[in-house]
Amino acid sequence: MFSGPIEDRLAIRELHEVYGDGVVRFDAETWGSVWAVDADWDFMGMELKGREAIVQTWLGAMANFDAVSFSCVPASIEVTGDTATSRVQTQEVLKGKDGSTRMIGGLYTDELEKRDGAWIYTRRAFQIIAEYNPTPA
Repeated sequence: MFSGPIEDRLAIRELHEVYGDGVVRFDAETWGSVWAVDADWDFMGMELKGREAIVQTWLGAMANFDAVSFSCVPASIEVTGDTATSRVQTQEVLKGKDGSTRMIGGLYTDELEKRDGAWIYTRRAFQIIAEYNPTPA
């Protein structure tokens, strides 16, 4: 579940934390900085290609909220050379602009690469595992 050099695993954990910090602060620059320019994101079945499309879709989704609390816990980080995989469990509280509140337990499945000495997401897949007060279809 956790393998590879501790320095790389720590850097990947910090990458996850930067991602979460960008979410909480609605900071597209911070949030977007963790993605490779050519990254892929499977966002609940919506396949996005490239950092620009990923960030624009995220901005559209975040526009629905007044506040977001986001925390994450790495469940697995496996490093092999300059590539890695990880799984990250998330807890989110979302305060909608419409006054609604949702709570989500999610799971990210990641592929990462070390490029120019820094870890970056090359692929993330997100799925909701549990939800309280889901948005009506």
